[in-house]
Amino acid sequence: MQKIDIEMIPGGASPPPIRVGEATIPEADIAQEMQYHPADSAGSAQLKAARALVVRELLRQRAAALGLAEEGADLDEDDAAIATLLEQELDVPEPSEEDCRRFHAAHAERFSEPTRLKVRHILLAAAPDDAEARDAGYRLGEKLIKQLGEHPERFTEFAQRHSACPSREEGGELGWLAPGQTVAELDGALQHLPEGLHDRPLASRYGWHMVSIDARQEGRELPYEQVAEHVRHSLREQSTRRSLRHYLLALQAEIGVEGVSLDDEGSSALMQ
Repeated sequence: MQKIDIEMIPGGASPPPIRVGEATIPEADIAQEMQYHPADSAGSAQLKAARALVVRELLRQRAAALGLAEEGADLDEDDAAIATLLEQELDVPEPSEEDCRRFHAAHAERFSEPTRLKVRHILLAAAPDDAEARDAGYRLGEKLIKQLGEHPERFTEFAQRHSACPSREEGGELGWLAPGQTVAELDGALQHLPEGLHDRPLASRYGWHMVSIDARQEGRELPYEQVAEHVRHSLREQSTRRSLRHYLLALQAEIGVEGVSLDDEGSSALMQ
């Protein structure tokens, strides 16, 4: 479902009501649904919430038309009816062995053991919106890095004295990290660093990090036989998304949707 995008027409006017067939999606329901769709703005959360409710209503109405759901059913009953509907009507082809092997050969890096890094760090805390603290933290970080360049044996001491991370109790030791195991901003930077003390502080939402890469274990590609089930699951998931997208677009055409349109490519303005 995440590939079916919606957009509001630009402008200051209130948007038209959203209808699925004869049913109207109340604004209050959209506002209530927004809590389940975190986004970088209230407008984006509102669009995601509206999309989710339209998709749910399309499926509920189709289930009712097939006698799988009853009017006035509670949420759990609707969920069960929708699950039965999708099981009956969604055509998801099972990937063949040849498909799986071809996909693995084309995307071997997706099924590889990740590179792991043995990392120590010192966190100088500073909130993203505190310019004064960010500036002071960076300058302190530069000073500590210079001192560590001359006296690397003092890393544990500096971590215990200055770091705002609980790892200070271990001298800044984070242990062996694979991608995705630390805050995103730091995670992306670590993958490109050579071994040794990095020569400048690295920024994250939490402040500035003085980082030392103490060892690196390079990732390696795994043979198909070791990851066959993972490959099959990935292909099945892709097929399910594609089938669901096409199914929902067909329901939109059959039942009718006003106020929001679900677009296959997610590229055009869709509020009508």
